[in-house]
Amino acid sequence: MTPFQTDAEATIRLAVGAEKLGYARFGTAEGWTHDAVVLLAQIAGMTSRIGLGTGVLPVWSRTPAAIAMAAASLQRASGGRFALGLGASSPPLVEGLHGLVWEQPLDRLRTTLVAVRALLEGARLPLDREHVRALRLGAPPEQPVPILLAALAPASVRLAGELADHWLPFLWARSRLADGRALLAEGESRSEESTATGVTASVPLAIAEEAQTARVIAAGWLLAYLTRMGPLYPRMLRDHFGFAREVDALLDANANGGLPRLPAAAERLAQEVTVMGTYDEAPAAVRLWLETGADAIDLVLPLGFQEEQLQEMLRAAAPAGAS
Repeated sequence: MTPFQTDAEATIRLAVGAEKLGYARFGTAEGWTHDAVVLLAQIAGMTSRIGLGTGVLPVWSRTPAAIAMAAASLQRASGGRFALGLGASSPPLVEGLHGLVWEQPLDRLRTTLVAVRALLEGARLPLDREHVRALRLGAPPEQPVPILLAALAPASVRLAGELADHWLPFLWARSRLADGRALLAEGESRSEESTATGVTASVPLAIAEEAQTARVIAAGWLLAYLTRMGPLYPRMLRDHFGFAREVDALLDANANGGLPRLPAAAERLAQEVTVMGTYDEAPAAVRLWLETGADAIDLVLPLGFQEEQLQEMLRAAAPAGAS
């Protein structure tokens, strides 16, 4: 679920529906609506098999100790089904809601990851201060908590390889997953652990009964992150992935507002960063991401649709063999 989602009860019902459909994990993002930890605790009580995750929790909204305690508590409440997704968030959210200055996000990510990992493993909080006795969690989790890092900038992706269990890219071009794996490998070479970092692609879902409606959903996704979520996504899509022409075409086609339009000149962009197509095409579109290099795929449900429509999308894209 996106951080824009305001209907908590619908989110809980969608999680229950996802479990029945055989999905591996259900995640909630935290932005400026609901506390993701509280919402996942509710979902944990309504489900029994599906994995649960924060996708993602900003590293600015809580201290590392608060994050670690929340993760340990959710691991207990879910019976070992929880995975902790963390991210640097964006300046509009960090500064506009939390009243903090968004600066040196890479340092913030590293400090948080190191401290959270230590506390969850039963160690003392890493402190570089005199005359302060570092503490441990009084109730560390009995089962390990996997840590996923949402990262887009090269240095952040390397950090995921070094310190996280999984890399969680969002709006990353499908054809460039190999580039991400190369950055992960650079980070893994610095790690004390010998295990490889998994790639869980977080991909906007843009599927519908009709192809034109799917194109509208895809255009809406792209416009939201190009115009409302700070400078990182436009810079990444334009400069890092080379979609400047497609971005300009999309913005020009929607300059006058109205229903989002996906012009033909921007179609390659939508195909690269979303799962776009009809309901019948959805399973193949999901498999394409897995065949291209993702170990797993998180389908992010779009905002602004009725709950029944979102349930239809979940059914259309359900894992093979789901009842």
